[in-house]
Amino acid sequence: MYTPPAYAETDPAALHAFMRAHSFASLVTCRGARCNVTHLPFLLDTSGEPTLCTHLARANPQLEDLRAGSEALVVFQGPHAFISPSWYENQRTFPTWNYTAVHARGMPSVFDDAGEVLALLERTVGQFDTPLGGAWTLPGMPADITRARMGAIAGVRIPIASLEGKMKLNQDKSVADRVGVIAALERGGDPQGLAVAALIRAQADVRAAAQEAEHEPDRSTT
Repeated sequence: MYTPPAYAETDPAALHAFMRAHSFASLVTCRGARCNVTHLPFLLDTSGEPTLCTHLARANPQLEDLRAGSEALVVFQGPHAFISPSWYENQRTFPTWNYTAVHARGMPSVFDDAGEVLALLERTVGQFDTPLGGAWTLPGMPADITRARMGAIAGVRIPIASLEGKMKLNQDKSVADRVGVIAALERGGDPQGLAVAALIRAQADVRAAAQEAEHEPDRSTT
């Protein structure tokens, strides 16, 4: 991933938080001239060596890439938005696209043991379904149906060998330009744009400028 220094995010804690917040990601593998991509929910374990876990259908041809030892790339995509130069104070520039992404790479291992796969599903349900408080529970499923599902999927572990984070959020523009971007995105009201605006608003120099403006004396009546 091409990442100019202004956009690079290298803090492991920030990268891990991003991956958890955008945990439905793209698993990419390549063998020979062919690449495969599957879109999957990932669990991140940081209790030891940071490791990603997921599961996929045994019928998925990408499973053969994983069994063959192909390196895995997992792409986590966050908020993104088109940015118009008309929103800047300095308009002698061109349109761009703000976006946020994290790439994780590692050598995967596949596990087929029904007990291990069930444990992975229990963790997945615990993270994504249980907090919703619905009536469905994994233990409540008939045993024969659960056994059939265990036979149809395989688990995957990917110890993370490298992490790249890119937060392209107009850091190379002035605070005034970024304030203009925030205002335009908030006026637009698109959820992706609002999320990008919130990330720009959280930047240290933008926060500092906002605080300074709040403490400036009111000269409107003088």
